[in-house]
Amino acid sequence: MLREKDKLTTIRNEIDEVDKDLIELLNKRATLAKKTTALKQNMVFDPTREKKILKKIKLKNIGPMANKGLEQIYREILSVCREIQTPVQVSYLGPEGSNTNEATTKIFGGTTSLLSQATISDIFISVEKEETNFGVVPIENSLEGPIGETLDRLMDKNVAIISEISQTITHNLISKEKSVQKIKTLYSHPQALAQTRLWIQRSLPNVQIKETTSTSSAALIASKLKNTAAIAPKACAKLYSLNLLKNDIQDEKNNTTIFIVIKRGNQDTNLSAASKVSLAFSLEHKPGTLYECLQPFKNAKINLTKIQSRPSRKLQWDYLFFIDFLVGKKHKEAIKCIDKLRKTTSYFKILGAF
Repeated sequence: MLREKDKLTTIRNEIDEVDKDLIELLNKRATLAKKTTALKQNMVFDPTREKKILKKIKLKNIGPMANKGLEQIYREILSVCREIQTPVQVSYLGPEGSNTNEATTKIFGGTTSLLSQATISDIFISVEKEETNFGVVPIENSLEGPIGETLDRLMDKNVAIISEISQTITHNLISKEKSVQKIKTLYSHPQALAQTRLWIQRSLPNVQIKETTSTSSAALIASKLKNTAAIAPKACAKLYSLNLLKNDIQDEKNNTTIFIVIKRGNQDTNLSAASKVSLAFSLEHKPGTLYECLQPFKNAKINLTKIQSRPSRKLQWDYLFFIDFLVGKKHKEAIKCIDKLRKTTSYFKILGAF
């Protein structure tokens, strides 16, 4: 028994030495990161650079630590180093516990100062007015499609997309009550209600449904009212001391939302480091104009990953087109396609190159 204790003590002493080395190396990294501040022209958060760092550490990982765990640790290291350089504040669609809150934490880490906003438009306003440095908003769901409010604000606010993240969405029924049978009123965001429509019809056919600005605000309401439930992320159950009555109630299991990071100002048209470009344009009502716009992308063999249309709200039956395309190694070809598109459209705006 004593021999086993000696072995344990030896191993723990080795762990202590490793921890000491880690602390020294982490502080050295933070010191070096701070030295780069003056050279980065106020670009403290550089998602392209951070993406490359995370890719490198996963390639160098030989285990036993899984890449997912290592990436999580490194995201926090990057977050801490960033805050040492220049603290930033990020707006997100709240309250705390929302899917956007979770996506924001994944992108910026746990040490970044976050500011909850009531609506998507409020996030855009806070970024445009420089009340916060960045904003995180949902732009598209794999089941319900684009988020109209986000697309509209990308058009009328002076902001640009600098990064994006995809996140699997799960919906859960949470309440102060301990039984589904006691639920008379159900709160949630319209997207969450749409994605759980069949489950609600089967399990809560007689409840009164009320829409909220976010799933986490629905959880906050449910925490204050009797005979009430919310459809919200699991994190909200713990956050607001609610019971998890049913989990994973979404009608389709392959449910993913894309969140974008926005900053103030127009998009830099330098595509040298971009892997994806997002833009919007409108066209004159003439036969073949859309084909003419997209033909250069086909000729250059550039992959369009999205094309959507939406009323411009300026003229009756006037539409905006939103497209995303992958640049890959075809930076020169992409620039030529963009130049041709700019010349053949009545309205043109680069939303992001990241």
